[in-house]
Amino acid sequence: MEKYKRQIELFFELKNSPESTRKSMRRRINDFLFYVEVVLEIEIDEVAFEDIQGYILHLKRDRKLSPGTINNCISSIKFFYTYVLEKTWNPIKVPRMRRGKSFPVIPPREQVYALLEGTNNLKHKAILALIYGSGLRVSEVARLKISDIDSQGMRVRV
Repeated sequence: MEKYKRQIELFFELKNSPESTRKSMRRRINDFLFYVEVVLEIEIDEVAFEDIQGYILHLKRDRKLSPGTINNCISSIKFFYTYVLEKTWNPIKVPRMRRGKSFPVIPPREQVYALLEGTNNLKHKAILALIYGSGLRVSEVARLKISDIDSQGMRVRV
């Protein structure tokens, strides 16, 4: 197992992957390895596509994970299977899941105005107005710097 960890860490370092990606992929690979070694009781080198399919069905049926999360798991397994085990991946045997199309819920204008009027803190009011008016994510607004705001051109660089 140490050999695999070294290979994975080397890949992350060569690719300069962010720590959040590294952590997510490590967790997903470890979950898959646990399933293979403990639940299926087989060696990791003997993993077949049927085993991977069974794991994906386990994630869907038993753990009730969303299609997006399952697709992340598939990507991690594919990385492990191709890069670490050096085996050929067959995307027909392990298809990615379709994600349901959903539109964001946009509150009515009256609710937004009520929220803004009910906020006494000027900084919080500015953040909420920026999020609503620009469609930015909370994480994007949290990372903004003063230099990202062009008040003359009424633009925000994300």
